[in-house]
Amino acid sequence: MELYGFLMPLIGALWWPFCRIMAMMITAPVLGDGTIPIPVRALLAVVLSFLMLPLTSKGAMPDAFSLAGVLAMFEQAVIGAVIGLALQFAMAAISMLGFLASSQIGFSMATMNDPVNGQASDVISSLMALVAMLVFFAIDAHLVLVAVLGQSFLAWPVGGGLQPMLLEAVALNLSWVFAAAILLALPLVFSTVVVQIGFGFLNRVAPSLNLFSLGFSLVTIFGLLMLIQLVRFIPEHYIAMTNQVLEMLTEQMRLAHGR
Repeated sequence: MELYGFLMPLIGALWWPFCRIMAMMITAPVLGDGTIPIPVRALLAVVLSFLMLPLTSKGAMPDAFSLAGVLAMFEQAVIGAVIGLALQFAMAAISMLGFLASSQIGFSMATMNDPVNGQASDVISSLMALVAMLVFFAIDAHLVLVAVLGQSFLAWPVGGGLQPMLLEAVALNLSWVFAAAILLALPLVFSTVVVQIGFGFLNRVAPSLNLFSLGFSLVTIFGLLMLIQLVRFIPEHYIAMTNQVLEMLTEQMRLAHGR
């Protein structure tokens, strides 16, 4: 009985952060990719749960085998998934840039097996995802992710209920993902469209040259040259988008602290 009385509070204190951390790792960038096995994620979640004990052991914990415990488990899973999804926005914008670029320069037909997502994707999207992944670790975003997770237990403690403002803020900020991807791809799209319009005028002047067959290759070469110029600015934009997401989460935590 003494052992049971010692283990149950410890298991309860570890279970709630484990639910939040595991949900975040499923939706977070890089950590939620298919290349990381689920046992590895679970082990990382257990380790982080022990590290979060000073932040999560304060306050009354619901019984894990009660209805309140089940509701608290879903609450932690939703909060963790929303935080991971918010940090996924910058990675999604870079991946969308790859899809727009590949479709514009004619590389959408060249697909390859993507081990990160577990499905087939075009070459440029895989390249963009790899660049974003390298930038993710270069700026120590994985450490920032852990820091945000620790602050989330202070802003939204276990049993505090779901915060509609957090869900609303993440949903409303989803729109700038599409805007950021389109703005990043706009120079490449505009330049290739200008080249295609120029070949269209030449084809009207000299139809016998069959410029459309030649234009496809030239548009692809010109698009690759523009992509070389564009890749240099991706790390800077990725950092700026990540900072915007962190500012949004920090504002939501500040509002939660003020309540």
